[in-house]
Amino acid sequence: MKTQIEIALLPENAFSESAIRSEISRKLQISEEEIKAVRLVRRSIDARKSPVYVLLVDVFVNEIPSEENKLIDYKQVTGNKKVAVIGFGPAGMFAALRLIELGIKPIVIERGKEVRARRRDIKQLMVDRQVNPNSNYCFGEGGAGTFSDGKLYTRATKRGNVKKILQIFVQHGAEEDILVDTHPHLGSNKLPDIVSAIRNTILRCGGVIHFETQVTDLILKDKKMLGVVLNNNKELIADAVLLATGHSARDIFSLLHDKNILLEQKSFAMGVRIEHPQALINEMQYHTKEKNDYLPSANYSLACQINNRGVFSFCMCPGGIIVPASTAPDELVVNGMSISKRNSPYANSGFVVTVEPEDFKPYEKFGPFAGMMYQKEIEHLAFEAGGKNQTAPAQRVTDFLQNKISSSLPKSSYFPGTVSSPLHSLLPQPIVQRLKEGLQQFNNKMRGFVTEEAQMLAAETRTSSPVRIPRDRETYMHKEIAGLFPAGEGAGYAGGIMSSAMDGENCADAVARFLK
Repeated sequence: MKTQIEIALLPENAFSESAIRSEISRKLQISEEEIKAVRLVRRSIDARKSPVYVLLVDVFVNEIPSEENKLIDYKQVTGNKKVAVIGFGPAGMFAALRLIELGIKPIVIERGKEVRARRRDIKQLMVDRQVNPNSNYCFGEGGAGTFSDGKLYTRATKRGNVKKILQIFVQHGAEEDILVDTHPHLGSNKLPDIVSAIRNTILRCGGVIHFETQVTDLILKDKKMLGVVLNNNKELIADAVLLATGHSARDIFSLLHDKNILLEQKSFAMGVRIEHPQALINEMQYHTKEKNDYLPSANYSLACQINNRGVFSFCMCPGGIIVPASTAPDELVVNGMSISKRNSPYANSGFVVTVEPEDFKPYEKFGPFAGMMYQKEIEHLAFEAGGKNQTAPAQRVTDFLQNKISSSLPKSSYFPGTVSSPLHSLLPQPIVQRLKEGLQQFNNKMRGFVTEEAQMLAAETRTSSPVRIPRDRETYMHKEIAGLFPAGEGAGYAGGIMSSAMDGENCADAVARFLK
């Protein structure tokens, strides 16, 4: 007999098989000998009082469970049909894998470098503060997720098969813990090997991947996509084009616009990165100053509404660092990441405000790019304020609330360095006022959130794409161009690794239907 129950264990017992079996025995009032197998379904932390792990388990009583085969058998593709996949971030990677499942040959075009070579450019950005526009924290194999944490939590559970995406990660080297943790996380130190394994699967099965290759033109005839032109002047003719270029490929947006392909403005969010000592977040969330080695670095998720705009934490990185995510030499963008152990002494999170098309009115002459120009201006202002060398303008939270320039700044995880700056006047006032009110509300929810030990760094602007490439709800195809399938964050239909991966799979399924 199989039964599913929930048990609570102290942190020091939550990973002990004997402790788990003992608690199951007690709760079900059966002997441990009757427990033939235990399968963990979900693991979470309840920190409302003294922290405990809550485990949801399948218990097999006097019954041996059947073996579970979670591996996908990727087979060789013939190449009778081929699809150009533009971009090799989560949407492009999982679209390519799904196309192979469906027997369709993916030809991937990625402007950035493969993950190992990409590391050198990121080191150059961190140490020498030089931005390579095609190889950075946003562009390259694996996309923005590879070197910015690898968080796999998503609320978009109705968009696709979440469990399948997680299992594919495990099949390519991720820890099986991601299948059961409520906030699964890969870690930027482990993602390069996982991404490389996915690449090898695609190549082994007959897919093709071109790195350091850009799309410079589109091949169109009678509102039908026939292929793309590459920066080596070669044409790639394909049966369909799946566009998965990410939220920062502004040149692709411009190319689509030049080809009179319909684009739309969309809402997104901008603000700052806020950084606290991790020990302070642990104390607030776990209600104790004592360090518990059996508990992970604590995280948080905060949100409120202020004057009809959302104010919220975004991409929270416990035990993480802040990194420069700029994609052009004259801008400053910050993001967060952490390695799998999450053992940095700092906690950081995006702290952002939703911006809507009505906020872009001063830029309305730019049409669908109004939001993008608003975004670019803030990034350039941050670059100028930081000294034009990727140093981040920063301010203590308490000084920001009082409109004071910080006379000193706390230590920060941001390697290129910080400089004291008046963020209260640097950022647009509608954003500033909402951030201030948001801080007060967040402090009511987490006492101590507002502290002189916390600081904010500008600018966090790449939460999602400021442009949408509109597609049909049923076919996933562009509303006006046959054979063009916009996917992932760059299309404006996803946010984060998991939703982008699921959207890539959905678009691959749509491509298969189109080709039939």
